[in-house]
Amino acid sequence: MKAIIGRKVGMSQIFDANGQVIPVTVIEAGPCVVSQKKTTEKDGYEAVQLGYEDIKESRLSKPEKGHLDKAGVAPKKYLKEFKLDNYAELNVGDIIKADTFAEGDHVDVTGISKGKGYAGVIKRHNAHRTPMSHGGGPVHRHAGSMGPIDPAHIFKGKIGAGHMGVEQVTVQNLDVVKVDPDMNMIVVRGAIPGPKGGLVYIHTTVKTIRVKNTDVSISNNPQKASGRNPQKASARNK
Repeated sequence: MKAIIGRKVGMSQIFDANGQVIPVTVIEAGPCVVSQKKTTEKDGYEAVQLGYEDIKESRLSKPEKGHLDKAGVAPKKYLKEFKLDNYAELNVGDIIKADTFAEGDHVDVTGISKGKGYAGVIKRHNAHRTPMSHGGGPVHRHAGSMGPIDPAHIFKGKIGAGHMGVEQVTVQNLDVVKVDPDMNMIVVRGAIPGPKGGLVYIHTTVKTIRVKNTDVSISNNPQKASGRNPQKASARNK
């Protein structure tokens, strides 16, 4: 498990060795400083707290200032905990840069999605409108009936109009295409949540990475003999 905090710069595209275009998102990642270590003896679990982005001391609350002063860390705007594999190697004050990730890594990126203002149920929840003929009236895009007669109240979680977007979203299993530690830059394949300049958290993906079968002599088609029993098929081919 590796992690870092950064900001979304924007999207672009690059070309691979075969000349194929790759849509990518550029992230300004780090540098982050270790501002606290959580221990099993004191806190009940092991984790590290990372601080990101310098800020004026006057903009911190007294608890925040005391917390960072105790660690001997310069004022930071954002603090976030992560459970990292190299927990034992890290100490308070250590710097984590973009090179903690490498090209080919798979990561999950978490951010706050773009706000889209007040929206109705059709745009916000992909609801359907009512039929447009036979006296439908001026309610074609309304939410409709909200609840049953009994228990005579609306159940929590019922879809309706409201503020759309500005929610925490995680995009999983993105490839790291390029890392530039000198520019604090991580380039990932695909799109990530949030607007340009939005805060994002990058960490090792929770997905299980499966290696694709590159043996073309064995078919994945179950209707073929090699797909039904690849051991016999491979032995027969030999």
